Amino acid sequence: MVKPRIGPRMDGFTLLEIMVALAIFATLATAVLSASQYVLKQSAAAEERLLAAWLADNQLNELRLQSGLAHGQSQHAVHMANRDWRLRQRIADTTEPRLLKVEIDVSLADREQTVHQATGWIADRDE
Repeated sequence: MVKPRIGPRMDGFTLLEIMVALAIFATLATAVLSASQYVLKQSAAAEERLLAAWLADNQLNELRLQSGLAHGQSQHAVHMANRDWRLRQRIADTTEPRLLKVEIDVSLADREQTVHQATGWIADRDE
């Protein structure tokens, strides 16, 4: 014998269940968005540091090829990767008379904050 149903059969979700599911989804979506923004910001900063390191290394290698380097400070602009960069270099004597110490600071042209610093030693060809 089949029992007769009492009342209508309920299929699906209640409004409260849907609201709870939406709240959980919104919270997770906000967390994922925040994390992805952080990753994008960090990758842009890492790219800046990498480009600045390349510029500093290139400048050190160019100086190694030159003779008669002028001691003191100088600054010049470089355009690389659709950005303008400022390179400040200081060339000074060391305790070793055959070596010169070169310090290079790289920053974006529109900012004062140094992105990368490099130090190198170059043979003094005037000695």
